[in-house]
Amino acid sequence: MSASWETSSAAPTPGSAAPVATPVGISWRLRERAHPIYARAPRPELLGLMALAAVLNLWALSQNGWANTYYSAAVRSMSSSWHNFLYASLDPGGVMTVDKPPLSLWVQSLSVRIFGYDQLSVLVPQALMGVASVVLVYDLVRRRFGRVGGFVAGLALAVTPMTVAISRHNNPDALLVLCSVAAVWCTVRGLERGRLRWLVLAGVSVGLGFETKMGVALTVVPGIAAAWLWITPAGRGRLHALRQLFAGGAAMVVVGGAWPALVELTPAADRPWVAGTSDNSVLSLIFGYNGLGRVEGQTGGPGALGGRGGGGGSALFGSSPGPFRLLNSALGGQAGWLLGFAVVSGLAILVATRLRRSDPRSGWLIVVGGAFLVTAALFSAASGIFHPYYVSLLAPFTAALFGAGAAQLIGGRLRARIAGPLAIVAGVAVEVVIRGQYPGQLTWLDPVLIAVAAIAVLVLLAFRSRRVRMVAVGAVTGALLLAPSVWAIDTLGYPTSATFPSGGPAAVAGGGAGGLFARVGAGGGLSGPPGRGFGAGAAGQQLFGTGGSPPSPSGRPGGFQGAPPAGAGGGAFGPGGAGGGRFGGDQSLTAVVSYVKQHGGGTIAVASQSSAASAIIKGDVQVAGIGGFSGRESDVSVPWLAQEVRSGAIRWVLVSQTGGGFGAGAPGDTRAGSKAAMDAVAKVCRQVSLPSTSSSTGSATAGTLYDCQGFGAALEAAGAPASSS
Repeated sequence: MSASWETSSAAPTPGSAAPVATPVGISWRLRERAHPIYARAPRPELLGLMALAAVLNLWALSQNGWANTYYSAAVRSMSSSWHNFLYASLDPGGVMTVDKPPLSLWVQSLSVRIFGYDQLSVLVPQALMGVASVVLVYDLVRRRFGRVGGFVAGLALAVTPMTVAISRHNNPDALLVLCSVAAVWCTVRGLERGRLRWLVLAGVSVGLGFETKMGVALTVVPGIAAAWLWITPAGRGRLHALRQLFAGGAAMVVVGGAWPALVELTPAADRPWVAGTSDNSVLSLIFGYNGLGRVEGQTGGPGALGGRGGGGGSALFGSSPGPFRLLNSALGGQAGWLLGFAVVSGLAILVATRLRRSDPRSGWLIVVGGAFLVTAALFSAASGIFHPYYVSLLAPFTAALFGAGAAQLIGGRLRARIAGPLAIVAGVAVEVVIRGQYPGQLTWLDPVLIAVAAIAVLVLLAFRSRRVRMVAVGAVTGALLLAPSVWAIDTLGYPTSATFPSGGPAAVAGGGAGGLFARVGAGGGLSGPPGRGFGAGAAGQQLFGTGGSPPSPSGRPGGFQGAPPAGAGGGAFGPGGAGGGRFGGDQSLTAVVSYVKQHGGGTIAVASQSSAASAIIKGDVQVAGIGGFSGRESDVSVPWLAQEVRSGAIRWVLVSQTGGGFGAGAPGDTRAGSKAAMDAVAKVCRQVSLPSTSSSTGSATAGTLYDCQGFGAALEAAGAPASSS
């Protein structure tokens, strides 16, 4: 009987048939066939992570309305015309692009073409991108550090407050994060066997990230290149690795440069003006407005709002740059909770591996750690336009290091008696510092963290058992995830800001307690108390007019409210006035739209694209902003406007009292925007007398409407250079 058992349970030798006559033999064959299927089947913990991320990203999603109306307006225009789709036109007439590349808007526009123009058609793809990023981060860590590490990393990313916020919003950052994580994931796959195809796919992913938000997508490239050169495939030289890197770089350039090349090679008369530029060149958008200007500062950036560049202390721009910027009240609560544990974990893995090529952790650490370091350094030093939601790009790499460190401590791959206490102390210290930035929030957190950390450190120092170590490390990681988890859930309780998404409780969303915004305004809009943020201003002068955001499903207005800087002018259509916020509103267009409908229709040109956005979403009339986002970013020329008038793309022009989108302009802002073109219109075109309206509409101070039909040649003459004689 013993011999029979040995025969039936022995593995078959090559060339012999497997025994199937006994139940044991049948069971063996079934297990052999089922193993590949089981190996590829989703793990229960991964399914749980996907479910959690889906709930956080999709719960009550409709309360966010159109989210950022700037992009929602572009989606409506792009889904109505393949020409607008191709060139990312904000307005239906194809007059001016958005100030970003089009990939994320292409995804949303295709969704709208399939499911109709609806708020959820715009937002659901973003939520699914957030879920996909969680899946990739899980597998990125699991491949090298096991399922426990993958689960902890995926959970950390899923509950990062800013990750939840951008996944519930239509800004392009959700797709940027997905593309960047995909590039890192493909590189780690490629390092396992030195396969070129994975490096090429990594280059494609970076290129897609570039087509989403331009240069910031390149933050993962240094780590990818360094890892591939350092972990040279066995039996092959560095020259071979360089050739492979060249192939991956070529894929990145081809994919990332496709849309810019299309725009640059298309005659200017056959495409929209490139928003954010003064020369109508996409290269200026890449290297200027969306490039070095974001890092080194630019005219009209945060420095114009007081103080040095980098926000002048304004939470709206991430506060002042510096080595501890990621822990301040603007950024810390959004994606900084786990930084302490993650940084020490990365350093501990570095010490343990000493970057030996024979250690498979080395390549992983160079790729992931490189992406983390470059992104963190860039965001800490950026003195140009920098908004808190940008830190969403740092979140997946922080989560990956957090999960890897936890797994290594549990598995004994790091010296638990040294690395464990250091990581725990650093993790708790950072969370206590961040929690201190928000008075009145999470008041229970400090004693819980300190108690759990103290016990865990003592346990790690006193015991060597793997089971005990697992319990201690698990308790600490769970405690460290409490704060971001609570804030992630809090994010679901109110509509996300129209322009600047942020996570956490409503009381601190958008800049932290006592920061730029300190309480929730009506309908989820965030308003600052007197004397905070940009300072008090005259009643009715709104920084972000309620007209700039569509009503929430409850019917209440959304968007930011607050006072502009002292001395700043009124709205895009004139000082004061309802809906005439600094970035404009659409209430002041009421009388203009009514008049245009009664007199032949046609496109109305206004200064600010943001002012035009809500009108575009409503679809009542064609409106085009010709001065860029706020009315000052795009210095359009008079000959260009004359060409648009001659072609019939623009008929009407609404000129504010100052001709620009900022009224008198913020301090230090010397940008002209559409002022020269508007001044030429006022001199040449026929002024229209609008019917008088009640002051409640705000239309009486909107500005002056001009009919430019038939005045194209006169406009061109007005913009021609003066004769030398």
